[in-house]
Amino acid sequence: MSIFGSIMDKIFHHESAGPASPPPAAAPQAAAPAAPAATPSAPPQQVDVGAVLGAMAEMKGGGGNYKTSIVDLLSLLDLDSSLTARKELADELGVHAGDPGTAEQNIALHKAVIAKLQENGGVVPDSLRN
Repeated sequence: MSIFGSIMDKIFHHESAGPASPPPAAAPQAAAPAAPAATPSAPPQQVDVGAVLGAMAEMKGGGGNYKTSIVDLLSLLDLDSSLTARKELADELGVHAGDPGTAEQNIALHKAVIAKLQENGGVVPDSLRN
């Protein structure tokens, strides 16, 4: 699985990942046909990324500076945050700002991850998009 795929999996399938807003209440139907099962890799729609990351940070006693730091974000998700992993993630997302491991690249990489989460159905609060 790609590094970004792992990021999405950790966020979109976390126990606190529910819909960003509750679905409308449906009237009960008698003998309604069963809905097709979702594939395990399909993320739930409209996951509140901020709430999920906040819950994860609370469970871990803070989560560092995950709102702006790619290293802290990866660590919060229990993913490899090494320079090698960040280089691979940068290649995966097409991030070529600054030299590998520099603050410039790490900032651009964090922004790219957040933007990609939003593109894939994540509801991202302004506090993660700085």
